[in-house]
Amino acid sequence: MSNSQPNSKQPRKVFEDIFAFPPNRDTMGGTAYLIQATEGNENILVDCPAWDQTNQDFLQEQGGVRWLFLTHRGGKGRVREIQQKFGCEVLIQEQEAYLLPGIELTQFQQEFQINPQCHTIWTSGHSPGSACLYCDRHGGILFTGRHLLPNQQGEPVPLRIAKTFHWPRQIQSIQRIMDRFTPETLSYICPGANTGFLRGKRAIDQAYQRLAQLDLATHLQAKPLL
Repeated sequence: MSNSQPNSKQPRKVFEDIFAFPPNRDTMGGTAYLIQATEGNENILVDCPAWDQTNQDFLQEQGGVRWLFLTHRGGKGRVREIQQKFGCEVLIQEQEAYLLPGIELTQFQQEFQINPQCHTIWTSGHSPGSACLYCDRHGGILFTGRHLLPNQQGEPVPLRIAKTFHWPRQIQSIQRIMDRFTPETLSYICPGANTGFLRGKRAIDQAYQRLAQLDLATHLQAKPLL
């Protein structure tokens, strides 16, 4: 069953095996992604795209969805409908699970290994259970949800808003990402919103180097934007 949204544009290719969906008004303009399986039916959907016929047909043509990973509580969209159609496992950090009663969930605490190439990382701050997904393809890609977003210059930054759960914790989570990766293992960021600021680019390149330029001490003093 489709929702009342008009059919959206076709998803755009970010890499040959990764697609970005148009912003979804159900998730406040969030961008969802499909990571195609390298073998078998193991496609990963990162957050929920608009549940219209265009996106349903696209997902069906790509072989369906094996995993639906939610980066934060705002990315849940039409979880129930997606799970019912594709029979996928819904993966979410345990502190957000209560928001999806009656849905069969796979919960994790710190990390979850989806397959040999992809795993989740708990990055609390934007919301209690905010999490990122790391994929080691293409030099390393981090799907950040709203943990890190492009600013108007297209640079990845943390954005403090009125609804931010815990700002110091969000800054600490960024530092842990920096400690964990290197320029060789983190080449791209695929953000979960604000993709219009990428100005035609499909992802944020030189991801580690750009994060290394962040002055986290200054960001820690930031006031809420909204």
